[in-house]
Amino acid sequence: MSAEISQLTGQCGAEVTGLDLSRLSDAGFRDLHDALNRHGVVVLRNQSIDPQAHIDLAERFGDIVVNRFFTPVTDWPMIAEVRTKPDQQRVIGGTWHTDHSYDKAPAKISILVARDLPPHGGDTLFASMTAAARALSPGLRATLEGLDAWHSDQTFSQSTLVDKAEDSAFRGGNPHPVLIRHPETGAQALYVNGDFTLRFDGWTEAESQPLLDYLYRFATQPVFTCRVRWTPGSVVIWDNRLVQHYATADYAGHSRLMHRITVEGEPLGR
Repeated sequence: MSAEISQLTGQCGAEVTGLDLSRLSDAGFRDLHDALNRHGVVVLRNQSIDPQAHIDLAERFGDIVVNRFFTPVTDWPMIAEVRTKPDQQRVIGGTWHTDHSYDKAPAKISILVARDLPPHGGDTLFASMTAAARALSPGLRATLEGLDAWHSDQTFSQSTLVDKAEDSAFRGGNPHPVLIRHPETGAQALYVNGDFTLRFDGWTEAESQPLLDYLYRFATQPVFTCRVRWTPGSVVIWDNRLVQHYATADYAGHSRLMHRITVEGEPLGR
């Protein structure tokens, strides 16, 4: 059976039908990967995917990165548990961000599987960073093309939503181009995010913040986004070089459990 691709919005996201992730053929994987490169994030419904199948799927994209700040799933250390308890008012990922941008070789692919969903809410929003890059004014693009920005994992040291990590988990900062080229497609994308970007290289934080704040607002305006509503059996795959994402915290009083695997990327270039 071949994949059918339905674009979600004008700039971001697609729903893929006709594929069974638990027994994905090589041709089906190529269709899935192509859709991911074109749309940044893909949604597959009505999947029955156990932890081993989750790992097998991730390894087709590359080597798995074991997240050093999240609780691993029992007996499956390569899978991170993203859990919200009923008494939480805030949620993990409840701000616009890019997974693992603080690493020297930032994350490539993230695969999130729904395990326990609230009766309402808990949607995930995505924003296309290629659409944001295309929409930059010529003058601002010319400024950004020569800049790197520093990203850091230190925000996790202040978070109450993840387990406190050992000091050795924190690895300081790494610089990446503000405008990157996707390693596979060559598409230009804006690569800064409010959770992990600290400052531009050669600039102070005070000098950097006004322009960074503008870029965060610009990149996540509604015209660049799509909204994914989770249903039982949903699997969402996204490319962290192409999109940012945001988890909505609108289900207080209910629990939510997701399983996430992140796939290692490579150093980014402009």
